[in-house]
Amino acid sequence: TEQAVAVAGGIIGGTLLFVLIGLIAYLLWKKCCCLLSYEKLSSPVKTTNANAIFQDQSNSEIQLKSTSRSRSVPFIIPPILHGRDWTNLVNEEHVQENSVPYMIPQSGPRSSFHSLAGAYVVGTINPELYKFPEDKSETDFPEGNIGRLWFSIEYEQETERLLISLIKVRKLQPPADSCSPFVKIYLLPDERTCLQSKTKRKTLNPQFDENFVFQVSSKMLLQRTLKFLVYHVDKQKKHHLLGQVIYPLKNETLADDNKRVIWRDLEKENLEPPSEYGDIHFSLSYNDYLGRLTVVVLRARGLKLQEESHAVSVYVKVSLMNHNKLIKSKKTAAVLGSPNPVYNETFSFKADQTELDATSLNLSVLQSIKGEKTHLLGRVVVGPFMYTRGKELEHWNEMISKPKELVKRWHALCHST
Repeated sequence: TEQAVAVAGGIIGGTLLFVLIGLIAYLLWKKCCCLLSYEKLSSPVKTTNANAIFQDQSNSEIQLKSTSRSRSVPFIIPPILHGRDWTNLVNEEHVQENSVPYMIPQSGPRSSFHSLAGAYVVGTINPELYKFPEDKSETDFPEGNIGRLWFSIEYEQETERLLISLIKVRKLQPPADSCSPFVKIYLLPDERTCLQSKTKRKTLNPQFDENFVFQVSSKMLLQRTLKFLVYHVDKQKKHHLLGQVIYPLKNETLADDNKRVIWRDLEKENLEPPSEYGDIHFSLSYNDYLGRLTVVVLRARGLKLQEESHAVSVYVKVSLMNHNKLIKSKKTAAVLGSPNPVYNETFSFKADQTELDATSLNLSVLQSIKGEKTHLLGRVVVGPFMYTRGKELEHWNEMISKPKELVKRWHALCHST
């Protein structure tokens, strides 16, 4: 019996000790939770206009919180909700009167943060930020413009087909009051094959939306040039050329799914017959501020090739001369087998304004055949009175009189060395 009493006493004592430990643990846990909880705001709620909270702003200062209040979070009425009456909030939280709110309404200029918080309603969109850039190709036409043509190009590698979409022409300048335009398309240097659009009746702004196909190998593609000729048909069924667009493909990245719209201004075709050795078309520009002379080699025509084959390459060499001394020379890319090559390449030279009276440009058209010596097809010199006369001198003087403007002209090639 004594053993039974001892066992029962041990069980009762152990149970009491376990209950005591649990009670102590519960009290410690509750105390810890109370320390981590948010402090209740003791200010009573007044059913008055909430704008009173922001009165006497000039005398208010942000009060530093004591260590015991470092975790408290004050409740602030957003400025956009001013003017409303407030009742008791959830969990007995009240409007805090005495503490200065973090966001104080101010007069005068506001920061973007204050504007977003107080001046703008959530969801407001500024339409100025979402305007698409204006397409000025339909409105900005330079003085003397004779029309503008839009087209797109795409190349199919597998079938070796060049796809051309003729889109539209705008602002045509016909010789008569009415205009019935159509377009012929060539893929130079082949001028025997011509694709032609439909004729649009009585309009200066024809919309074509027609597709054309040229068969050309990928190896020869970048050597080709697109040529668009825009014609007008009069009442007597005669065709009058209104303008042309020359577009070399050598600088194009033509691949599948790479279709883009291109526009170019029409140019007048040189209707004069080619000179004996052919002609070259280029533009000059001089920037007097930078002391830079710019030459744009555009095209040549009517060249007398020594041998017409795809092995023949024709290029232009541009040389800057001072007196009779060569300063610098640059070359265009070679165009294969064409008496009417198109280049559209730009070259710049440093030329001081004080030296212009002794400076000239020599443009030489050269032909080369693999394994043979380079042959001169013709050349032209432009410069001041010291070196040139006639059209070459006029071109140079017009460049000087119109600084920073591109001045285009055709020049006949001569064969003197």
